[in-house]
Amino acid sequence: MTPSEATRLHYLNAMGITIWQSRFSSESTASESAPIIFVQNSVALAPDAWKNLQTDVSNCQLCNLCTTRTQTVFGEGNESAKWLLIAETPEQEENGQSHPFIGESRELLTEMLRAMNLTPEDVFITNILKCSTPENRNPHASEIKQCRNYLQRQITLIQPKIIIAIGRIAAQTLLEKTEKIDTLRQQIHYVENIPLIAIYHPSYLLGSLIEKRKAWQDLQFALQTFKTLTD
Repeated sequence: MTPSEATRLHYLNAMGITIWQSRFSSESTASESAPIIFVQNSVALAPDAWKNLQTDVSNCQLCNLCTTRTQTVFGEGNESAKWLLIAETPEQEENGQSHPFIGESRELLTEMLRAMNLTPEDVFITNILKCSTPENRNPHASEIKQCRNYLQRQITLIQPKIIIAIGRIAAQTLLEKTEKIDTLRQQIHYVENIPLIAIYHPSYLLGSLIEKRKAWQDLQFALQTFKTLTD
């Protein structure tokens, strides 16, 4: 067994996942779906709009984070993805480079997606903020407010079939609610008529074996919800 395989097994076993294939429970956990309206992906229809949005993000000076960042983080993945994953703030490496996720959080998220039979081509990953915060602190409300329009434009252009809000801050921001993640998970919420599922952030899961098993329940719930949209 290679070190990378051992790492995968460690993460999957901790979450109670014994196989890498997605598994749907025999009894649906999704509630009755509200009417959902989908349109053809707007990125394909208006590629200039996507490029313009990237430029706007790169040049943004709406808050003080523009003075501390080394780069903006627009997101990564398939811009025509059916799955849109939204986390809180980009994470910054020691070399100053920022990404939606780094280190063990990124590894765990990768294994979570692998367990769902999702590849990088199946998802687009972005953040509530487009800049990392000093020392990876939690974002301020004013920073979230200034970045909200960029995220809204991403959602409009991508037109995903499902949104996964990763972590408390992302879920509370997208849903405009104050409840804890324990209350928001295992429910189907809607943003712009798009189903949204809230899950724990990988960095939180790394410190709690019990919550990792809850996380797999959340992934199954998300898969079942997505399945009802595509059947």
